[in-house]
Amino acid sequence: MTDPMYPQHYPGHYSVPTPPPAANPADERTWSTLTHVGMLVVGIWVPLICYLVLRERGPFIRSHAATALNFELTWLIGYIGCFIVAFGSLLTFALPVAILAYVAIFGLLITRLILGIIAAMAAYKGQWYRYPMTIQFVK
Repeated sequence: MTDPMYPQHYPGHYSVPTPPPAANPADERTWSTLTHVGMLVVGIWVPLICYLVLRERGPFIRSHAATALNFELTWLIGYIGCFIVAFGSLLTFALPVAILAYVAIFGLLITRLILGIIAAMAAYKGQWYRYPMTIQFVK
């Protein structure tokens, strides 16, 4: 006997979740552009959220979100490495090495800005883009 408060579930009668509706090409371009611009402003969080939420909306959004996320993860490794070298150099009083590490950090920031703008412009034009020097963590 079943309790009337809890409906009985029969095998094979489960509802199948429907996939999200596909975005039209203009929306795909907009979201892809916002992914790259948001990455420049906020950091890794925008590509991560766009990848997790919008990846089923179309291959163009998925590709640009994954590319931006891979780029941010790769450059995060570079930042952490430079900060470790800079901090270790300051602790051992190797000032020239610390200066070089901080110059490398500044170079990473400028390169990230330039490449992010190039990627955002490519996404706005509807072109596929892949960042150079990027490790493929997410596909």
